[in-house]
Amino acid sequence: MSDIDSAVLKTIIDTAHDHFFIVEASGRILDVSPGSAAVYGLSREELCRTTVQNLVERGVLSPSVTMEVIRTGQPAQVMQHTNTGRRVLAEAYPVFIDGKLTRIVSRSMDLTDLQLLQDEYALLQQRFSEHLKRGGSVPLGDELELDSLEVRSEVMREVALLIKRVAPTDATVLMLGESGVGKTAFARQLHRWSKRHQGPFIDVNCAAIPDALFESEMFGYQPGAFSGAARQGKAGMLELAAGGTLFLDEIGELPLATQTKLLKVIQDGQVTRLGDTQARRVDFRLIVATNQDLAARVESGDFRLDLYYRLNVIPLTLPPLRERREDIPGLAERQLERLNRRYGQSKVLHPNAWPELMRGDWLGNVRELENWMERAWLSAPDNVIGAPGGAGAAVIETPSAVRDTSLATFTPGEGQTLKQALDAHERAILAELCDYQRSTYAIARHLGISQPSVVRKLRKHGLTIGHRRSDTKK
Repeated sequence: MSDIDSAVLKTIIDTAHDHFFIVEASGRILDVSPGSAAVYGLSREELCRTTVQNLVERGVLSPSVTMEVIRTGQPAQVMQHTNTGRRVLAEAYPVFIDGKLTRIVSRSMDLTDLQLLQDEYALLQQRFSEHLKRGGSVPLGDELELDSLEVRSEVMREVALLIKRVAPTDATVLMLGESGVGKTAFARQLHRWSKRHQGPFIDVNCAAIPDALFESEMFGYQPGAFSGAARQGKAGMLELAAGGTLFLDEIGELPLATQTKLLKVIQDGQVTRLGDTQARRVDFRLIVATNQDLAARVESGDFRLDLYYRLNVIPLTLPPLRERREDIPGLAERQLERLNRRYGQSKVLHPNAWPELMRGDWLGNVRELENWMERAWLSAPDNVIGAPGGAGAAVIETPSAVRDTSLATFTPGEGQTLKQALDAHERAILAELCDYQRSTYAIARHLGISQPSVVRKLRKHGLTIGHRRSDTKK
């Protein structure tokens, strides 16, 4: 290695934010970054006089990600605990020369402060819950200024107050909940309450952008970066969010390659356009949302563990509409006002409609309720929606009704695994919907999922709109 290369390597290690180790294949430590001392409780000099095996024996760290790479010859990632009480995410990579393992390069990220913030958040949630259980009231009025949000249930009041508490910080918020519960609306409200409210709110549906276009849309590109690129180039979503909030909906749909690049942007605060060599500084508040179990996706290898911990700073769960029925009247009235404004009329709901609205399961949550209201509004022949004997009454009868078909008594076949049984059930449901729904958008509304998800599922099962029920028996 030349003197210049050695100087460059030394500068990288000395200035690294994460904690770097360079280790021989035997386990002897050659060099570490200065910040490692605080995490592992030994000075840089002490660490460079020992081996990773010795550190494990002395209880300095456990387990050793470097020893895992020595054992397997493959990159590895582990959650590590140190004798200083730190919780560390460590990853290591092998270096081969002429096919022989020569060095292992590892880096670790201290997650202890992140855990403390999560613990404080959990304690705050507990205190609010106990306050509500004791009969305490949660003032909404001017204090919350909820704008277009409809919050009447105690559980959603609690969520709103927690969002207001978190909004002035730049902490990443992970919104969890079923499709259609209102994650986007609450993300917009969080932005309005934040110190970045005068900046842009960039809403990105990760499932709606084709994989082939995702990188150029997210990171942007330079002129001539690829065939068909705009002559002037284009700024990506990450740049457009500068000074404001970036909301990534359906984050669980991100391809692994894009997850890696997003993690680097979050860590470095810089983004490099396609076809460019110059990184650009970006400064935005990140909010992400998903209806998936990200922890399960991490375990299955579909989601990066380090990105998961970067995103899971403030987890916020929005309950489904069936668990907060007090919010239904406000949501229905708000949608009715929107429809009347849009179409220039003054329709009202018949009193008979309210019991049906309150009893509905609303499996598609707020989105299904709003879609149902629009269908009922358009079906009403006069200014009263759901009047007995009117056309609107037929629409009112069974919101969220489940069709009485053989699917209700679905039974897994002999010898089927759980995954095979679930896939077969999913295909049968989609085939049934393809029989009477006219578009993938209609199927998405019925199931309470995104339209791109419907397209992927139909492609997976070889289905198209117009399939007959007999097709399910193939």
